[in-house]
Amino acid sequence: MVDNRTYRLLPRGFRNRDLREYVAPLLGLTAEQLSRGKMTYDLRRLRLHGLIERIPRSHRYRVTDRGFRAAVFLSSAYARLLRPGLAMAHGSGAAPTPIRTALDKLDRAVDRAWEARNVAA
Repeated sequence: MVDNRTYRLLPRGFRNRDLREYVAPLLGLTAEQLSRGKMTYDLRRLRLHGLIERIPRSHRYRVTDRGFRAAVFLSSAYARLLRPGLAMAHGSGAAPTPIRTALDKLDRAVDRAWEARNVAA
């Protein structure tokens, strides 16, 4: 069996500054717009949940075994469940899927409620 620690982000860990340039675009920001304080807050939350740990006598962090397992689980859940489900919901012009049918029904109900609200106003 392959040791999970082989596949960590960086052997020496990562710093707040290193992570900001990757996280900021995911939030629609530039690295300069994402403050050090916000990144520190997020890192503290991850640490308190046991997903990362601070490397002693440094300002670096590393992913824990629990954090690695969570990342693998979330990645596979996205690839196996969420992405195909969204594709089915979006539809491709083929026969309607049960998910697409349910979402269309919900969409029509929301439209009717919105129209009724606007007529009453």
